[in-house]
Amino acid sequence: MSKNFEILTRIEEERELFRIETDVTPKVGAIPASRSPGENVRDEIAKLVQRVFCLSGNGVSPRAVLFCGIDHGDGASWIAAQAARAIAERGAGSICVIDVNFRSPSLHAQLGTANRTCLADAVRQSGSIKKFLEPTNWDNLWVLPAGVGAEAGPLLLSDRFRERVAELRAEFDFLIFDAPPAAHSNDAAVLGRLLDGVVLVVGADSTRRETARRAKETLEKGQVHLLGTVLNRRSFPIPNAVYRRL
Repeated sequence: MSKNFEILTRIEEERELFRIETDVTPKVGAIPASRSPGENVRDEIAKLVQRVFCLSGNGVSPRAVLFCGIDHGDGASWIAAQAARAIAERGAGSICVIDVNFRSPSLHAQLGTANRTCLADAVRQSGSIKKFLEPTNWDNLWVLPAGVGAEAGPLLLSDRFRERVAELRAEFDFLIFDAPPAAHSNDAAVLGRLLDGVVLVVGADSTRRETARRAKETLEKGQVHLLGTVLNRRSFPIPNAVYRRL
């Protein structure tokens, strides 16, 4: 189990809070002494990708997924970027990462691209969606940055934005969106209705339970499909040397 994050287990307390029936939870155990923290992080990300994009209870796997934190600093953008990298490295198909966190865009930096052409340009201008994308170090991974100074509300509610999402679905095998924290914006609820589901990211030592509950209820009222939750930055009070022996 990674020290950086773990996928929430389906214990009764968490099911009472989130009531998510899709199990995106790997079996977790002690950290092997021979493995580095980076290796364990990659393993956890691989499990997350497997459970979100490759497994489905109704026979249809999600292709367009939104990652969204509850509050600022929960790490949703980082997890979205890592999930995109994991899919790209597996060669499972073409991926586009779309940054709709206009207030604090960071996906372009995390994936090593520029923030020049952007989502706002793609909505307002004509031409193929591909001309607004930024390439990455992976041949099958592209980024549509958020840009600077755009207002999310008018863009996300426009018919043109819906058309661009449909175009992205036609061009790529997987779409990963990153939205502002659900506790501070309604963007996730608006965008989530256009996609296959939402993964909520919870800060282990920062997110308040009541804040998470309100965010979940807002998404449910918006008829957004919740795929699962990720507990990020969990710390362990047991010393590492002792934890490895458990």
